[in-house]
Amino acid sequence: MTPSALETRLSQHLALTFAERDALRWLERRERLYRAGEVIVHEGEATDQLHVVASGWLHGSVRLPDGGRQILRFYFVGDITTTFSIAWHRSAATLRAVSDATLYEVPRENLGRLFRDHPRVAALLYGVAASEQVAMADRLTSVGRTDGFTRIATLLLDIRSRLRVVDGLDGSRFELPLTQQDLGDAVGLTKTHVNRSLKALEETGLVERDGRVIRITDVDRLAALVQFNDRHHEVATDWLPPVGSPQSDMDQRSRDPQAHM
Repeated sequence: MTPSALETRLSQHLALTFAERDALRWLERRERLYRAGEVIVHEGEATDQLHVVASGWLHGSVRLPDGGRQILRFYFVGDITTTFSIAWHRSAATLRAVSDATLYEVPRENLGRLFRDHPRVAALLYGVAASEQVAMADRLTSVGRTDGFTRIATLLLDIRSRLRVVDGLDGSRFELPLTQQDLGDAVGLTKTHVNRSLKALEETGLVERDGRVIRITDVDRLAALVQFNDRHHEVATDWLPPVGSPQSDMDQRSRDPQAHM
């Protein structure tokens, strides 16, 4: 049986049981294709859907008061999108396909069922989400405190790190289906500054460009130069609950009247 996108993603961090794998595949039953540039959900739009990325790239963004756009994060294979809206019934951001993308539509109640029946998977998803929040905080720090060179380098290193986890990327060469406007909207730069920063990176010899293909010639050196921390490579799993869903003491007492005596 072909592994699911989410199963493949989580298996990088934990050996999943057959039941856990089957539960993840159960989420991926409603498939839909979106073309590059198509909006999946608009900021402020009512929604009760989450999406698992089966293929392609997407990004989530918010509209700024001056009419500009801030890209909050990018989504790749195995990611669960629109989690920034899970606390409400309206989307907190606009989700758009960067390239042609295939998504699985997942009603929120189905994710709730997964959490109820497979707490170990739920805890792992929480751990992965926490690592992504720290990575986003790193990028926001870069945006607020560093120059264009460092912002673009940090973003490229972060994308490369995430692709290694979700796509099994080997090495430091990858296709980047993002425009300079996309890059600028992600790190708070104009297209002119993005262009200058990319040229400055190329001049160091640490980054090479061939059309949409990016190659980082020395990942460790570039990471040290811009003080990049890889937040995606490893997620601690030693704290996760055991397989299964043991009953709480309260549930046990409710079934055993003698426990109250």
